[in-house]
Amino acid sequence: MKPEILLVESMMPAVEQGLDAAYTVHRLSAAPDRDRLIAEIGDRVRAIVTGGGTGVKNAVVDALPNLGIVAINGVGTDAVDLEHCRGRGVRVSNTPDVLTDDVADLAVGLMIAASRRMMVGDRFVRAGQWPKGKLPLARKVSGKRLGVLGLGRIGEAIARRAEAFGMTIAYTNRKPRDGVSYRFVASPVDLARESDILMVAASAGPDARNMVNRAVLDALGPEGLLVNVARGSVVDEPELLAALTEGRIGGAALDVFADEPNVPEGFYGLDNVVLQPHQASATLETRTAMGQLVLDNLEAFFAGRPLPTAVV
Repeated sequence: MKPEILLVESMMPAVEQGLDAAYTVHRLSAAPDRDRLIAEIGDRVRAIVTGGGTGVKNAVVDALPNLGIVAINGVGTDAVDLEHCRGRGVRVSNTPDVLTDDVADLAVGLMIAASRRMMVGDRFVRAGQWPKGKLPLARKVSGKRLGVLGLGRIGEAIARRAEAFGMTIAYTNRKPRDGVSYRFVASPVDLARESDILMVAASAGPDARNMVNRAVLDALGPEGLLVNVARGSVVDEPELLAALTEGRIGGAALDVFADEPNVPEGFYGLDNVVLQPHQASATLETRTAMGQLVLDNLEAFFAGRPLPTAVV
């Protein structure tokens, strides 16, 4: 008998084929009645596979008495209650490192797109407006001051890329990082005040919720640009929308939102905002590598071996 697992959200076809080959897969997203499915299979499920943004509710974890592992397809763990899993003796894994380059690449792309008003230019050309006039001048990226909020794997990868643009780089972290040449700034407000572009790459969690608040946005100022490739919860979204609408910051580029996929409609009409549907790791190469790590962690768990990328 194959071990039974609960797949919370769909994955790439090749990864789901790997899951189906090794396990009996119950697809929660395809179930007409999710509660009924969990009630019927709960005592047989040994593993959950879920996305980093979706995670899993404690109620679902508790409904699976023989659950042994939650395998997250993503680097973020904020949508899974790690302490609750630890208390239940449930292992948790994620997929770090393999998505670092893609997230950093998109972060830099968003920074350039917003500074150079690339989306506005695209719409301008498509609407046939070019023969009728010119766009206002945009803002330069090279040589600007970049503040990185959260200098983990992804934050550091962004900073390395920014070096190629001759940017002056500072960062805020829980504590200063050893072995990096970038200047440490103690608070997000001070970092924002000293930055032309504030890059949000911090890990999410209760202590990081709304870390980028009104004070931070006001410190960034009317010429400043906010880029968020972390989690929507790290930024106070209503305050950000107000700051953009009122001209208290210059612009924003956002890959993540507080209530995905629901984006406040107030963002839609703003030309000083670039919006993406949480796509930072969404390349064929990276999603394949992430899926393989999910498979590797599940295989290790069921074989009684150490998890390759354990969180709990």
